[in-house]
Amino acid sequence: MALISQLFGDEIYDPFLSMTNKCPVLNTPTDWKETPESHVFMSDLPGLKKEEVKVEVDDDKVLKISGERKVEKDDKNDKWHRVERCRGRFHRSFRLPENAKTDQVKASMEDGVLVVTVPKQEVKKPEKKVIEIEEIKG
Repeated sequence: MALISQLFGDEIYDPFLSMTNKCPVLNTPTDWKETPESHVFMSDLPGLKKEEVKVEVDDDKVLKISGERKVEKDDKNDKWHRVERCRGRFHRSFRLPENAKTDQVKASMEDGVLVVTVPKQEVKKPEKKVIEIEEIKG
C-alpha cells in the first residue's frame, strides 16, 4: 500500500476513472435508440460548440462524430491538483443499418448534447418465388 501512496499521493486510485480519461469512447458517451421513424444518436459533448464538432455519413453507411476538446491556456504560476477532463481529439463511428436514409440525416446541439437523427426507410424484402418441381417420366 505504501507504494501506491508514493505513486498517487493522497489521491484515491480509481482504475475506472483512469481508464475513462484515456479512452475516447468513454469520454464521448453516445446513446443510440431506434424509433419507428428513425435512428437517434445522442452524444454528451460538454463544453463544446457546434463549430467544434463534425458529423459525417460516408458511402458505406457509417455515421462519424468527431471533434476536438482544446487544451486551455495555462498560467505558469498555476498549480494543478487534479486534471480529469479529457482534452484532444475524439472520434466515434457507427455502422448504420440497411434501412437508414443517409441523405436525410439531421443534427442539432443544445446544452452540450449532440442529437443526430437518421430517418428510416422501408426495406423491401426480396420476394420469394416458389418453383414447382416437375416430375420426370422416363
